[in-house]
Amino acid sequence: MKHAKELFSLDGKIAIVTGGRGLYGGSISTGLCEMGATVVIASRNGEACEEYAKGLREQGYNAIGLSLDLSSDESINALVKEVINRYGKIDILVNNAVDRRNMVSLQDATREKLQASADTNLQGQLILSQAVLKYMVPKESGSIINISSMRGIDCPHFPFYPETFGDQPINYTTEKWAMVGMTKYMAGRYGKHHIRVNCIAPGGSDPGQSGLSEDPAKKAFVDTYIENCPLGCFANQDDIKGPVCFLASEAANYVTGATLVMDGGWTIW
Repeated sequence: MKHAKELFSLDGKIAIVTGGRGLYGGSISTGLCEMGATVVIASRNGEACEEYAKGLREQGYNAIGLSLDLSSDESINALVKEVINRYGKIDILVNNAVDRRNMVSLQDATREKLQASADTNLQGQLILSQAVLKYMVPKESGSIINISSMRGIDCPHFPFYPETFGDQPINYTTEKWAMVGMTKYMAGRYGKHHIRVNCIAPGGSDPGQSGLSEDPAKKAFVDTYIENCPLGCFANQDDIKGPVCFLASEAANYVTGATLVMDGGWTIW
């Protein structure tokens, strides 16, 4: 029987985190590093990823930043090849990146914008997972964590959004729901290889970081969110660390196909 601290340790693990320097992504990358993993931070802006990784290295952690365009199979394959060449394995994949450039309301949706969004936020995640699984399957181990959203288990509560906030994008909700289904499919398909695939559905992030509370047009939403969230607050920068590190570690050895809801209780109503 292993000690609980050993079960949670990520020493020697190699992790890829897409979008690994953003509001939640930065916390995910930092948390995995803090638990002992070597973290590859990847997004379209490879230089910014390396700058973030440099900050982690200066704290004594192991991290690098690399470029990744999830809409390009060539870029996906180049990233995976680079990680394998450097480290010889991939133990953890966190599908966290979100391309918001083509988010659009239903009334303004076009086939082109919906497809461009899905190329990254759905197809890109699937193709990256496919590329990583090629190396996880022979090892008979691995953990894939898909970062969905509370929007992946409910829908926007439109009365809470003032007109000044703008309409909510149809493709964000659709894509985040799809990530939950993607999680279940991959968990069922690759469980026999002891590859665990799970999902996290986070709620709103701290407006002090996101800038929501600084926008007068959006402050009404911020106040309404806090008033109606059971815990009475937004998530802070540490709140996603625990769920990610848990699902990445041996502590979650018998957990797969699950969606861990991290929303302050928002979706219980």
